Amino acid sequence: MTKVHADKYRRRSVPNQRRWIFASSVLALSCLAGCSHVPGEGPAPPPLPVKVSYPLERAVTDYADFTGRTMAVESVKLRARVWGHLEKIKFTEGADVKTGDVLFVIDQRSYMAALAKAEADEAQAKARHTRLVGDKKRAEGLKESKAISQEDFDKVIADYEEAKALVSSAKASRDIAKLNLDFTEVKAPISGQISRAMVTVGNMVESGETGGTVLTTIMSTDPMYAYFDVDDQTWVQVRERLRKSQLGLPPAYLGLTNEKGYPHVGKLDFVDNQIDAGTGTLRMRGLFPNKDRLLTPGLFVRVRVSLGASHDALLVTDRAIDTDQGQKILYVVNRDNIVEKRVVKLGNLHDGLREIESGIKAKEQVVIEGIQRVRAGALVVPDLTAMPAGK
Repeated sequence: MTKVHADKYRRRSVPNQRRWIFASSVLALSCLAGCSHVPGEGPAPPPLPVKVSYPLERAVTDYADFTGRTMAVESVKLRARVWGHLEKIKFTEGADVKTGDVLFVIDQRSYMAALAKAEADEAQAKARHTRLVGDKKRAEGLKESKAISQEDFDKVIADYEEAKALVSSAKASRDIAKLNLDFTEVKAPISGQISRAMVTVGNMVESGETGGTVLTTIMSTDPMYAYFDVDDQTWVQVRERLRKSQLGLPPAYLGLTNEKGYPHVGKLDFVDNQIDAGTGTLRMRGLFPNKDRLLTPGLFVRVRVSLGASHDALLVTDRAIDTDQGQKILYVVNRDNIVEKRVVKLGNLHDGLREIESGIKAKEQVVIEGIQRVRAGALVVPDLTAMPAGK
């Protein structure tokens, strides 16, 4: 570019630069004028309405919940005690039976004949014994007068003792024959509900305590056991309670899967003697009345065991409890209707309400609804209502 052209270019650009600087200055002044205007603050938001309640004061008992299975107190597998063909079945399957009811009848003819023979043998032994009693008395008289040799006297005495032993043997054989005849009528050893007949009429049944034919089963119905496993930490608490109270095993409560709460009240009656090293649990058992027959052996049940004596507690609904950095908190409204945040220590549930062990007092208003909208230091309008009832 020549010097002449450069001079012309500079003369044209100077006015443009001046115009740009002027426009920038105007824009800056406008911005300062606009930014220097601070709008006035709007009206403060109205106090937030919230529902509050006083904590419930109630005597409660700590507890632990477990799952278990019911089992009959008495259970019998009924087996035949003699051999023979099954002749009669004298019960309705699934019905209740009482101790001593005749349930099965095995063919009795051979056992009746065996009893008759045993009774005849006993009568024969008694007759011989009676005869030898007389021989013994005569021999003793002859011995005093030395009219009988010692050898003949010893023979008479030996025959007498033999006859006496045969009478005892005949009586025992008769008793066994009578027992076998009685065993042909299979009777209920306990009262309870009977199962189905495992053998039908006409089949051969065998005797024996282990290898004998199982005819049916009977299970008692009232009361009923419930077995459950307790973890070792809970067992330590139960043991401490027993040691302090010295009142025996604590009460237990039971509920079925379709029931609310634990309507069946019973008691603990058994604690095993060792903790299972594999599971870390201890087997325990509760005994529960069952007059209404709602409990059946083998049912899955829920069991609750009390862990201590009754004590006074403050209870609130679980929906009033919030979490802040791992801590459980409640929002409390003070006398100036200002919200305060309280860190609390939670206890167990009692009928659907949570025990608050520390952090609040009985006459403080706790926010029970709208805890997501409140914050510490906020002004609220409390609406006092009753604490929601538990389950």
